[in-house]
Amino acid sequence: MVLIADDDRDIVRFVEVNLRLEGFEVITAHDGQDALGKALDLQPNLVLLDVMMPRMDGYEVCTKLRADGRSAHIPVIMLTAKSLSADKLLGLTAGADDYIIKPFDPMELVARVKTTLRRASEMRSLSPLTGLPGNNRIEQEIAHRMERGKAVAVAYADLDNFKSYNDRYGFLRGDEVISLFAQVLRRAAQDAAGPDGFVGHIGGDDFVALVPPEAAEIFASRVITSFDDRIPTLYDPEDAGAGSIELEDRQGQLRRFPIVSVSLGIASSAQRVFTNHRELVATATELKHVAKRQQGSSYALDRRTAGF
Repeated sequence: MVLIADDDRDIVRFVEVNLRLEGFEVITAHDGQDALGKALDLQPNLVLLDVMMPRMDGYEVCTKLRADGRSAHIPVIMLTAKSLSADKLLGLTAGADDYIIKPFDPMELVARVKTTLRRASEMRSLSPLTGLPGNNRIEQEIAHRMERGKAVAVAYADLDNFKSYNDRYGFLRGDEVISLFAQVLRRAAQDAAGPDGFVGHIGGDDFVALVPPEAAEIFASRVITSFDDRIPTLYDPEDAGAGSIELEDRQGQLRRFPIVSVSLGIASSAQRVFTNHRELVATATELKHVAKRQQGSSYALDRRTAGF
């Protein structure tokens, strides 16, 4: 999905037609405030951003996108009629990935969009299934927050009984569960922490979320409530009604497996001193195993303080 933001509606239509011909899904905005809101809410794969727009110019929009954990990974190409080196530098300083001067050739625009998307995916290691940042980006984000002296809560989340779901319905429907989990985590992080929320996908059904410590329990509660409300819709009606599925175990015996649930382990740097980000992640992992001992969706929060 590509977001085109320009107050010139003719240019928007021109760009939209050319991108749709290349198979891109397109959304549009005609002022800076609208562009920022749609980028945060809809999470496009790339933003084409005009410099001169009402309500908020492109430089400010780009700066705000880069400062927000929900959108920091989204690549931005600036569109402008200005060709001065100082203007290019200003756009790149604001966080733009590329810069195109009007008027532009449509084939060049499409090529630059494809190149920027490919480069962004390689550099930021986005998960192809969820579109979320991967291992390297997660590690960098945790380390960066700790280096700035900012207290952070790390939530390590994964699914319970997911293997039984895959065995029953197949991996394609299993991918739907992973996608649902990613949506739930991203929305909960946004609702609980706003710009300070960050969600990354380690792989499989393993995710990491970063939120301010004071928002950690609100985040966890929203994840559990939302996921538990929505997961039954991905089961066949008879299984959803029974609240479980029946499968043979490794010994060939029929067993009933509960509906997929969520376990979260949460560790915070607010109460304890961690030497580095890896220690913080290790503690969150330990707490996730504690949560898994509970029936159904649950979370375990590290309440230990320094010295204990």
